[in-house]
Amino acid sequence: MDIRNTLAANAYTQALPKMQLRPDAQPNAAETFATAMESAVGTLRGGEEQARAALTTGADPHSMVMALAQTELAVQTAVTIRDRVVEAYQEILRMPV
Repeated sequence: MDIRNTLAANAYTQALPKMQLRPDAQPNAAETFATAMESAVGTLRGGEEQARAALTTGADPHSMVMALAQTELAVQTAVTIRDRVVEAYQEILRMPV
């Protein structure tokens, strides 16, 4: 028997318990989605605050541009997620019963 095969088999045997999913450790999809949406809303609010500060107090225009770019990315991500959800829903509706 080749020593490399033995080492690979031992490494696999040691790593196997770590790779198995436990029912209590699985991420909750609803919590993950809620966290992502809260992050997107926080980004949108931050962009609004930066834009308001730039217009009223003359804050740094560079930080305003960065905040608006992050806001644009958050909106694009939310729209993409919405499109995927609608697409999946339509696919479910097309399934024969």
